[in-house]
Amino acid sequence: MSTPASVRPPERHIQSQQFKPFVPPSPESLPKAAPSKTYRRTRKWTRRLLYLALGLGIAYEIDHYFLYASLTRSVRTFWLGLIVATDYKINFRAHPPLADSIQALHNRNAERLFDLLRTNGGLYLKIGQAIAMQSAILPPEFQKMFSRMFDDAPQNSWKDAEKVILEDFGKTPEELFGVSFSGEPGKGLLERTARASASVAQVHWARLADGREVAIKIQKREIAQQVDWDLWTFKVVARIYTWLFDIPLYSLVPYISERLLLETDFVNEANNSERMAKLVAGESRLRDRVYIPKVYRELSSKRIMTAEWIEGVRLWDKETLTRPWQGPWRQGSPGCKGAPLDPPDSQRVTEVIWNHPPEERLKPNRDWWKGPSGNGGLGVSLKDTMQTMVDLFSAQMFLWGWCHCDPHPGNIFIRRLPSGKPELVLIDHGLYVHMQPEFRHQYSLFWKSLMTFDNKTIGEIVGSWGIKNPDVFASATLMRPYTGGDHSASAGIKRVMSAKEQQERTYEMQQEMRKGIREMLADEKKWPRELIFIGRNMRIVQGNNQYLGAPVNRIKIMGNWASRSLVDSPDLSYGEKLLNLGRHFLFKLVLFSTDVVFYTSKIAQFFGRKKNLEDDMEVSMKKMAGDMGFELNHSVFEG
Repeated sequence: MSTPASVRPPERHIQSQQFKPFVPPSPESLPKAAPSKTYRRTRKWTRRLLYLALGLGIAYEIDHYFLYASLTRSVRTFWLGLIVATDYKINFRAHPPLADSIQALHNRNAERLFDLLRTNGGLYLKIGQAIAMQSAILPPEFQKMFSRMFDDAPQNSWKDAEKVILEDFGKTPEELFGVSFSGEPGKGLLERTARASASVAQVHWARLADGREVAIKIQKREIAQQVDWDLWTFKVVARIYTWLFDIPLYSLVPYISERLLLETDFVNEANNSERMAKLVAGESRLRDRVYIPKVYRELSSKRIMTAEWIEGVRLWDKETLTRPWQGPWRQGSPGCKGAPLDPPDSQRVTEVIWNHPPEERLKPNRDWWKGPSGNGGLGVSLKDTMQTMVDLFSAQMFLWGWCHCDPHPGNIFIRRLPSGKPELVLIDHGLYVHMQPEFRHQYSLFWKSLMTFDNKTIGEIVGSWGIKNPDVFASATLMRPYTGGDHSASAGIKRVMSAKEQQERTYEMQQEMRKGIREMLADEKKWPRELIFIGRNMRIVQGNNQYLGAPVNRIKIMGNWASRSLVDSPDLSYGEKLLNLGRHFLFKLVLFSTDVVFYTSKIAQFFGRKKNLEDDMEVSMKKMAGDMGFELNHSVFEG
């Protein structure tokens, strides 16, 4: 029986070769050795990366300790500018490929820009506030985001403020102001915790040894280093965006930069303040209703301004303005007409100094006029308050040619005079524009022509300013639709946008907005740069009037000042003044029609209608702005 092949036992074979022991090969017989790997390229790039990291680290430390992060802020700005520009280049179309809608595109970029401005701080906050006020040319997503730009900025430590005083005067605060932080008899008092903090400066209260109470405005120490870098970055970004998006913005940048730079020069602010005080004192229609705080030059410098301390109620506190007066009869509120303020209680001051609270408050609370219950107010008329405000800024624009361009409610205090009338106190005189006489006369005539529908004169004036579309500019100036023109712009846009779906309408509206801006700035060389800030002033004043319930006919008051200034202006000849006087009397008859509209609105309010005249104009302006490709939103004033 044979064995299967699968289980056959292994066969053994006999080794036929002779046994040789293993002998290592000789070195001569081996091939040449390969060189070892040195990784030279890897080492070279590693060294480069280390040097780069070291260089960046040193640059970062130098930037933060000597340049106050100016380089870091500029790089951050350029990087975000690149992201935003790329985002819009790709997605700004009717159906964005990388966004749910154009509104979503605006929203995410508004948030990016807001975060950048808040993170960078300083002058960037000023730029953000300027953007926030231009609601007519911003998508609503930007308007809502930028309404938060008016919140208080963080304050610097007292050590930083003390260094600024020492650098500018070569003296300590105790030596310069004659104060003591330990309660030394015969010395003044100074609060080291700021009472207010803004983008470029903070304000401290002090009472000097001679009894004067002052507001010491101290520029934040980093601003001097940052301002040149910030303005350079602003110029570069504006240049790139002008090229990328074909909107003529860059031509306005030098003028805007100059104004912003002047805001950091407190000598300029002191000059503006003293000039305005003289102009008000010389105008009989305003001198008893408006007060400009005194500036103490001997305690002021380019980065420090010491001015009279103002006790008053901010314009935004409508309830305190209107509540009944509970102070003594025929007596004004503290400090009215520059009256001396009562001194702090010495016992309370000693207690505060010895306890060393984190936020020392040495200034007395002068609220006796609120009565025992604390529910009293100034008891002033909102109509008188707003009349004074519109009169003041109209005189600045049309009569004097020196216009305060930051009249938001935080820069306006109201005090009560012994007569019971309001006294308006205007502070923060850093941002002014000067209107040359020729331009001022043109602007006054332009306003007068708006009221009389003199389209020929309007066209001639705005044409000389390089503006192609008089209707749009007239409406933007009045802050309401101008109904005296040919309506060609809005009619054309309505035809273009008919029968479009929502996304396409939104896209085309915003394309028309860009076209409208180009038409407004058609001839950049002729376009008066002052209009940027004059428009800002009027927009804020309109918001103030609207907030107080539109107690006055703002348009009529401004029109009357525009016409009257062509009679009162000192740089016109007697013949021109006489001719303008006759025209002014005719103009007064025309203004009667605006009174009819105004009082009709007030009667309707009396009988329960909630909206006022400014609200009606806002609704009309929003409707027209929608037709023109704009969207207005007054929420920027809520800050």
